[in-house]
Amino acid sequence: MIFKNLENKKIILASKSPRRKQLMQELGFKFEVKTKEGIEEDYPNTLKKEQIAVYLSQHKAKAFEDEINENTIVITADTIVCLGDQILNKPKDYDEAVHMLDTLSGQIHQVVTGVCIKSFYRTVTFSSSTKVYFKQLAEEEIDYYIEKYQPYDKAGAYGIQEWIGYIGIEKIEGSYFNVMGLPVQQIYEELQKF
Repeated sequence: MIFKNLENKKIILASKSPRRKQLMQELGFKFEVKTKEGIEEDYPNTLKKEQIAVYLSQHKAKAFEDEINENTIVITADTIVCLGDQILNKPKDYDEAVHMLDTLSGQIHQVVTGVCIKSFYRTVTFSSSTKVYFKQLAEEEIDYYIEKYQPYDKAGAYGIQEWIGYIGIEKIEGSYFNVMGLPVQQIYEELQKF
């Protein structure tokens, strides 16, 4: 095993995201997925973009405090999409998804993922930021994508690993996996220290 320090640890990925689960599996960690219902995703409006994602990941980790013992590590994450000062969360419905993609079309936006790794002895938080360059999207492309892929569980109403990413993203600056929802390289580095 590559992670000798984690052999006797129970790692919990506290996320409903199938993409985060897939990325953690690809890293080679043994972990279980566990989530808590009813965690509010509100944040103080004084926070900067990078702080919002970290704040929300810490907030999610707090919900697991009563389950953490000497052998437990909890990983939580939150991803936000920012266009200037505007934060684009998950779309509530079709119209909101259309509006979000229309807003991102032809623009450069930022995807910020905040991560909290919490054990009995220590807590580490960090954020990763990636610039995403979208081409000008046609109305038909937006409609096709939303109807076929139903991106209602994704911040900014899109997944880079889906059709819209293939045809719409001209380039990125930063981590591709961060845009998927988990900056795996940084998580790998941090877990080696636990």
